[in-house]
This record gives sequence, structure tokens and C-alpha cells, in this order.
Amino acid sequence: MNGDFICIENVKKVYRTGELELVALHDVSFSVARGEICVIVGESGAGKTTLLNILGGMDSLSEGRITVDGEEISAYDARRLTDYRRRDVGFVFQFYNLIPNLTALENVEISAKLGKEPLDAAETLARVGLKDRMGNFPAQLSGGEQQRVAIARALAKNPKLLLCDEPTGALDYHTGKAILKLLQDSCRESGMTVVIITHNKALCAMADRVVRVKSGTILSAERQETVTPVEELEW
Repeated sequence: MNGDFICIENVKKVYRTGELELVALHDVSFSVARGEICVIVGESGAGKTTLLNILGGMDSLSEGRITVDGEEISAYDARRLTDYRRRDVGFVFQFYNLIPNLTALENVEISAKLGKEPLDAAETLARVGLKDRMGNFPAQLSGGEQQRVAIARALAKNPKLLLCDEPTGALDYHTGKAILKLLQDSCRESGMTVVIITHNKALCAMADRVVRVKSGTILSAERQETVTPVEELEW
């Protein structure tokens, strides 16, 4: 797996409550190249979110090793993990997680301040089609607009890695496709590595790499030679 941007090797995650043990992940190994869109697909409870949380430095692993851009993040202490989350990773969640009493622009500005080489907040919002909505509060925006703010917030940090947890799960079909096109275009324009977790198998066609997860382990991890533009996806 040498030379890959993300390298996940023999990862296991066990949650313990008293004498109870829940194995959330086991024998998980795959890699993702720099600048790829990777879709991790599986049913609810398959281990997708646990994997994303570990990759994003929000949870720890029980066994194994994870390397991102040559750095073994699975060996980081709490302080280095905090820096990794702040500077190197952008997060896009299903339910936006915007700060309600801040405008769209202020939500993006706060995030931009965390990056090493941040992008201009206003320019980033304009790029995602919200030039005329910068002064609006989240409650004044549609679901699709709020998700665009969330994507702009993640992009403004200028992260190495963008992690998306069911980014279209709360959106209607047409808005969801617009959001996926925005993610696909942003990845191609910036060369950023994007990991999307979803239960929607139709999204696999837009990915450079598809990782299929079931019952906490990897069924397959394959690079696709042909990538479908989001406009042509149907589900």
C-alpha cells in the first residue's frame, strides 16, 4: 500500500460496556490514492460511521494502523488528533450541524480560521452558489442551501481530506444530486481526497474507488476505471 494517501491496515474496533463486547470493525484493510473520490457503501450498522470517525480522528481504534499523507494518525495522542481534525480534515454531516445564531458567512469564517492555508470564506460560498445568501441565518435557508454552507465550511479550511457522512441523506433527489455534483466538482478542481459514506449503492458509480462494508468488515475495495458524472446517476 506504499504511496497511497490513506492506508488502513488490519483495523479492529471493539466497544466495551462492562463485560459486554461489541466488535464494530474487524480485519479492515484498504487504501485510497490522493485526489480520489472514495465511496464506502453498506447497510445501516455495517460499520461505515465507525470507520469514518476513526479516519477523522473522532474515535480511536483497538488494533491496526491508519496512515494519512504519510502520518500515522492512529498513533497520535489527544492533542495531535485535535490538530489533525482542525487543520487537515473537513467534515460534512447529514444534518448540516451549522451554528444557528451565525449567518452563512460567519459559519464559514469560523471554520476558515482553523486551517493552515484557508480559502476566502465569501469566495467559497460564492463557489457553492450562495453569493446572495451569505447574510442569511441557517433557519432562513432550505435544506440544500444549508448543506451547501456545510460544504463551503469544510472547503474553506482547505483540508487535505474531506469526509462526508450521508451528505444527501436529508435531501430530496434533485437537491441531493446537486450536492453530489458540487462534491465531485470540488474534488476534481482542488485535487482534494474525498471519502463519502452512504447506504445508497447508486453513488458508487461516481467514485474512483468503491469500498463495500458488511458486518464490520470489508467485502471488497476496488478502483473503478470508468467514473460516471453525477448528472447521469439515477436512483
